Amino acid sequence: MTTAGGVLEDDSVMSIGAAAQSAGVTERALRYYQELGLITPGVTAGGSRRYSRRDLERVARIRELQSLLGFNLDEIAVVLANEDRTAAIKEAYLDEETPDSRRRQLLEESLELATQMRRTVEAKRLALDSFLDDLDQRIERIRAKMSDR
Repeated sequence: MTTAGGVLEDDSVMSIGAAAQSAGVTERALRYYQELGLITPGVTAGGSRRYSRRDLERVARIRELQSLLGFNLDEIAVVLANEDRTAAIKEAYLDEETPDSRRRQLLEESLELATQMRRTVEAKRLALDSFLDDLDQRIERIRAKMSDR
């Protein structure tokens, strides 16, 4: 079942056309995301793709990483893999049967993943800062030329 905006309310699924429209992407983009392993929609016996709420949330995350951080799809694949692993670590950590020694290992792994991700984002930020500095210099040169006239 979907809401008026096309968002799934429960565990139902959408066809590729409805999912593309709901996610604001093309059907081709959904197929490509699947080809890259970024999403894994269900498939009917007849071979039709079916998209869940989780798939649509994942597409929204992909688009956010593209627009917010300027990540390409290879970089996004790394981010999503890190996020998936972090979620699995959290689940294992919260499992009451997980021994304390294993919890410590999980925390160390989680820390390493977060540190790697921070380095990636910091590199993007530095590149953006450099780009902004270049733009500021260009603006100043243009203003200087305008005041000379």
